[in-house]
Amino acid sequence: MVQLIVGRKGKGKTKHLLDKVNTEVQKVSGNIVYLDKSTKHMYELNNKIRLIDVPSYLISDADEFIGFTCGIISQDHDLQQMYFDSFLKIACVENNDIEPIINKLEVISNKFGVDFVLSVSQDEGDLPESLREKVIVSL
Repeated sequence: MVQLIVGRKGKGKTKHLLDKVNTEVQKVSGNIVYLDKSTKHMYELNNKIRLIDVPSYLISDADEFIGFTCGIISQDHDLQQMYFDSFLKIACVENNDIEPIINKLEVISNKFGVDFVLSVSQDEGDLPESLREKVIVSL
């Protein structure tokens, strides 16, 4: 399953994402990974959550990001959830290319049983129609 938290920059998406991941860590039996554009939120995350600073791995396009995500999944068979903060930035996605990468994440989610929650700096009305059903928070 892929879920989206959407809204313009500065609307509070990261706070919603952090609240959700810190709540979920108490409920899930598997592992959780949080991908971000820096380690800024390290101390706001529960210590059971693995934080990955994506830019330090030199990801330069969406295909590399998908490969990176699959590599993480392949190394952790207990992985249950992944959270992507600043999704458009860490995944190197331009706004009009968001649909294909989210569709790939949906396929990966179904195949490996990993749920994804993405923070997307875009208004819900600007998303393609097919992605609006995935929105859980719109700011």
